[in-house]
Amino acid sequence: MLDEKDAAAETPDALRDAQGAIRADYVAQVAQAIEAADAATLRLLVGDLHEADLGDLIEALDSELRPRLIALLGSAFDFTALTEVDDAIREEILEGLTADTVAAGVRELDSDDAVYLLEGLPQEDQAEILQQLPPPERVALERSLYYPEDSAGRRMQTEFIAVPPFWTVGQTIDYMREAEDLPDTFYEIFVVDPGYHLLGSVPLDALLRTKRPVEIGAIMTDEPDAVTATDPQDEVARLFQRRNLVSAAVVDADGRLVGTIMIDDIVDVIDEEADADIKALGGVNPEEEISESVLGVVRSRFPWLLANLFTALIAARVIDAFEGSIQKMVALAILMPIVASMGGNAGTQTMTVTVRALATRDLRRGNAWRLVRREFGVGVANGMAFAVLLGLIAATWFGLVDIGIVIGLAVMTVFVAAALGGILIPLTLEALGADPAVSSGPFVTTVTDVVGFFTFLGIATLWFGLA
Repeated sequence: MLDEKDAAAETPDALRDAQGAIRADYVAQVAQAIEAADAATLRLLVGDLHEADLGDLIEALDSELRPRLIALLGSAFDFTALTEVDDAIREEILEGLTADTVAAGVRELDSDDAVYLLEGLPQEDQAEILQQLPPPERVALERSLYYPEDSAGRRMQTEFIAVPPFWTVGQTIDYMREAEDLPDTFYEIFVVDPGYHLLGSVPLDALLRTKRPVEIGAIMTDEPDAVTATDPQDEVARLFQRRNLVSAAVVDADGRLVGTIMIDDIVDVIDEEADADIKALGGVNPEEEISESVLGVVRSRFPWLLANLFTALIAARVIDAFEGSIQKMVALAILMPIVASMGGNAGTQTMTVTVRALATRDLRRGNAWRLVRREFGVGVANGMAFAVLLGLIAATWFGLVDIGIVIGLAVMTVFVAAALGGILIPLTLEALGADPAVSSGPFVTTVTDVVGFFTFLGIATLWFGLA
């Protein structure tokens, strides 16, 4: 057994190595305590960990040890830590626990964290866990789970403070001091009518700076920051960004207050949306996690690679059409990958900027053509610069000025095509209702490859009379 003094010395500050990862020797100590079913030592080792550190520790443990860790800690285990682990790991752990164990852990969580744990489980498992909860808690979670995935209703917490407008500041403060079921963290008080329709809000700083006899209605904000429960979470995140919010009310279709959404949830949304965009641009399923199995990753990536195979075959068919020209001048075979590569990189740059601007709503119909003109100008400028550079290199390499002129003209053309394709293709896909992050890559690659090969080989065939 680990000495109690040594175990107590394992503070969170000492858990990580120079690279920020959980120390291997610490993970080994925890694993040893789990295998020995030594609950006392385990509590000394992990009992005071922050939820984020505990989540990282869970990920570092072998899969068979994770449910045993939770079972040994019992009521000392903070289920919030499961919101910090990969989706695949969380679902595996929850499926390995009994419904009453999960229900007991869920009861200790804020409602938004509870929904986050439950939403990834099969419907029958959700129902079994919810049946273990008291009716008021069960109804609140069922209502949140009823809202669409990735909506404000799924992200909100149903714990909030709401008071009538005729209460005084003193009454409100006394209520907050005496009530036992207040949310752990809050930044404003909501003002509602008897039907719970949202009338306004009072920031905590305004509340504390106002004398006790003043009525809440006199200091409330008449137009509080609010979102509808069905609003997409990315639109809610943009609202927080534009207005520098730390919290906002969530109302239903009739304007009744049903919850509040906090800045910590919005940070998670922004991180998830950015992660999804980056993965989509690379042809990776946004749901793919580093803990995913080999089979799962193969299923995720195969369709994208298949699409790229077809685009490559189109490019190969263009090359095949100029087979005779390539046989007569070997330099063409050596230089044409450079043209396609430069065009592909230029197209990817423009596509990345465009897709990200569409995702953040910075690119709209009103400013689309201004960006098209800008990218066209960038394509012309970069095309001219690299046309001269590659033309000089090719002419020097093969001792033939004409080959430098040909590749210069081809590079100029492909850079312009890449710039236009990189912006017009995502815009078109967006207009058609397709996700430009997922769909743009193969189309842009096809445009740059086909235009690059066709232009270079076509100009060379005409210039040198190789037909």
